Amino acid sequence: MRVARRALTPVVRSDRAAALTTAALDLASGVTGPICAYLPIGTEPGSPGLVEALRAAGHEVLLPVVSDSRGPLEWARFDTDLAPGPIGLREPVGPRLGPAAIGRAALVLVPALAADRGGGRLGKGGGYYDRTLPLATPGTPLVVVLNDEELVHEVPTEPHDHRVTAALLPGAGLVPLGNSS
Repeated sequence: MRVARRALTPVVRSDRAAALTTAALDLASGVTGPICAYLPIGTEPGSPGLVEALRAAGHEVLLPVVSDSRGPLEWARFDTDLAPGPIGLREPVGPRLGPAAIGRAALVLVPALAADRGGGRLGKGGGYYDRTLPLATPGTPLVVVLNDEELVHEVPTEPHDHRVTAALLPGAGLVPLGNSS
């Protein structure tokens, strides 16, 4: 998946990022409450523009902050001030809201390398989201942001892996997954 992402031309990545921004704004249009999102690293689908568009549309956007421990992610409100963080993240410089802030979210956008139609999610191996997503309020949409070809028949999962409820894709838009009920 990483090799395929790197092989995409800048024009294709830009077109897909624009489509994902439109789809994310559509999805968020009915949301009242904070949106947990992330700023893509490297060739991850999406763009900083997606996060900015959500904020510009009037949503409170929370971005992840990696704590010193290997526990769940913390969160901070997104504004224009960002600082370099660990593992390549850019993090908000404002006050930390703690891991429990995801419990206030009305929508959670989640990064991944791939996902399957049953809601399995293949992350990058750090386990941060698998430790964080269980803190979301039950019923909150947990939406993985992918390229269309990254929604596959099956990904390897382990008992600690937390499933997602939908995939947001540049071509197909919002696709409910097996865990969406």
